[in-house]
Amino acid sequence: MPYNNNTTPQQAVILFTRYPQAGKVKTRMIERLGPQGAANLHDQLTKQVLNNLNPILQTNQVQLQVCYCGGSEEEVEDWLGKDILLAQQQGNDLGERMQHAFEHSWQQGVNRVLLVGSDCPAITTSIINQGLEQLCIHDLVLGPAMDGGYYLIGLNKYLSKKNTNYACLFHNIDWGSKRVLAQTLEQARENNLSFALLPQLHDIDRPEDLVHLNYHPNPQ
Repeated sequence: MPYNNNTTPQQAVILFTRYPQAGKVKTRMIERLGPQGAANLHDQLTKQVLNNLNPILQTNQVQLQVCYCGGSEEEVEDWLGKDILLAQQQGNDLGERMQHAFEHSWQQGVNRVLLVGSDCPAITTSIINQGLEQLCIHDLVLGPAMDGGYYLIGLNKYLSKKNTNYACLFHNIDWGSKRVLAQTLEQARENNLSFALLPQLHDIDRPEDLVHLNYHPNPQ
């Protein structure tokens, strides 16, 4: 299913997620939760983020686009529902996949795009609204994660129109490390991108992060 929509809003939220196949998701949680337990956690987190986004999506002013990897389109529809706009992630690493998602959304007429992961259940409608508002006056918005990465990145389409080097944000970044946010901000400064930071939140990536979710399942 493509991103297209005859009445595409000017704003969109892209959710990056992965089909919850046991052993393929939340691999850093497997030692604690087991393969199926880790998959169940990923399922819960993705659905929680979608639930948190629902109020702003009901305004018809923000389009939701789910970019997935793993599983077929039919499997993802069975998992999340058939009324969600779906597209497969494309690229060799996380940076390439995110860049492609932004560019594809811009091509469909969306101006302000926020991309969020499925690892941060603390994302709220208020944070999404803040991000979209900041994109009215900045090139870039980031939601810092406590682990040194980010749970949200937003870009304004007009970056591409003024030939700004937005692609720098997606290359030469040590994805998965504690340096992701710092390296991204360094690239933004070097390329004269104006940016805003949102509240810092916890991602749920490692067993020690479960305390922030109050999630205590039995290992499977």
